[in-house]
Amino acid sequence: MTPSARLSAAIEILDDIAARRRPANDVLKDWGLSHRFAGSGDRAGISALVHDALRRRASAGFIMGSESSRAMLLGTLKLSRGLDVNAISALCDGSRFAPQPLSDNERLALTSGTLDGAPAWVAGDYPEWLDGEFQTAFGDSRVEELSALASRAPVDIRVNTLKAEPEAVLEQLSHLNVKTADFSPVGMRIMPLEDGRAVSVQSEPAFQKGAYEIQDEGSQLAAMLAAPDPGMQIIDLCAGGGGKTLALAALMDNRGQIFATDNDKRRLAPIFDRMTRAGVRNVQVRSPKGKEDEPLEGLEGHVDLVVVDAPCTGTGTWRRNPDAKWRVRPNALEDRIKEQSEVLDRASQYVKSGGRIAYITCSLLPRENDGAITSFLDRHSDFEVIEPASVAEHAGLEALASFVSPNGFGLQLTPKRTGTDGFYISILTKVA
Repeated sequence: MTPSARLSAAIEILDDIAARRRPANDVLKDWGLSHRFAGSGDRAGISALVHDALRRRASAGFIMGSESSRAMLLGTLKLSRGLDVNAISALCDGSRFAPQPLSDNERLALTSGTLDGAPAWVAGDYPEWLDGEFQTAFGDSRVEELSALASRAPVDIRVNTLKAEPEAVLEQLSHLNVKTADFSPVGMRIMPLEDGRAVSVQSEPAFQKGAYEIQDEGSQLAAMLAAPDPGMQIIDLCAGGGGKTLALAALMDNRGQIFATDNDKRRLAPIFDRMTRAGVRNVQVRSPKGKEDEPLEGLEGHVDLVVVDAPCTGTGTWRRNPDAKWRVRPNALEDRIKEQSEVLDRASQYVKSGGRIAYITCSLLPRENDGAITSFLDRHSDFEVIEPASVAEHAGLEALASFVSPNGFGLQLTPKRTGTDGFYISILTKVA
């Protein structure tokens, strides 16, 4: 397919997403199945165009003066890809499979359109109803913070120290222009290709042998900040596919015991193959057998650390899931806040005196972060927050000590501050 044909396909897909309000990846998959002539490179290129447009939906529409799919893509070519009006016009020449030529108004917008005077939510590309939350989180810097969240995400990997050393993996992946991470001593990063496509690392022999896992650096840092020690008894209460479980096991050098569970056992399905590939031996997977089953029975009051990777709106992952930010609704936030209270209350019953809870979200919203901790402390006077700077220093991550959340209950990582996805980490200790 020509670049013009890819652009036309991306417009068609964005129209479908808007009309049927379906997740972008579902629409992209359906389009690929019904257009089998499109090769893997074409599908990847079209996907990158669609996701770039969703990242910049508000700002691109603002400079173009239209919310149509075509306007979103044309504005995105200007804002995200740096194309001038002549380059965009060459793609839209009206030839077979190409978009129709630019109108006079489109030419004017692409030549002189700016974000001057745009509201914060437009310039930062996020839903207007969340502006108050981001004002609380970041104040006047919210446009810069959220603009960073509208950028493309890199591919981050975590070296599995149970099987490999960082230096060896760096050499094995040198052909992919891999770089060491900024903060994680076992993290590495591969930037997206120029056209926005991500580099595939799962087909590499080193991955197949378990030398590394795909994991955002922020997620790696969250596991490190939880400070698991070899010999500990640990519960990963919302283990899902096991990303943090595997990171904890490596930090513990396969010693001690991790009990991995999730209230939806279907989410646990990938963990078994991942554990085998990674060589993890200190994890027991406790799957619930039904709604009333308690898979952690008998561990009450005996656990050193409970890791709560809490359900949340996922605002910190918008770089990777840009359509999600336009689908999130106020009622979803209220639902997640309720679930966070429930999972924290559940976690508290397993912690022994002097033990800890590591509360983690991939969110930037204060109500899901400091707000959840405030509410928990009101209900549980036997817990205290460990000062965030001390948490960072104890984990050997002193460079993170200044990234404290608004109320001072946790550390807030963001694409702008740390180059990671958005993560919140608060550590609480049981004092009685």
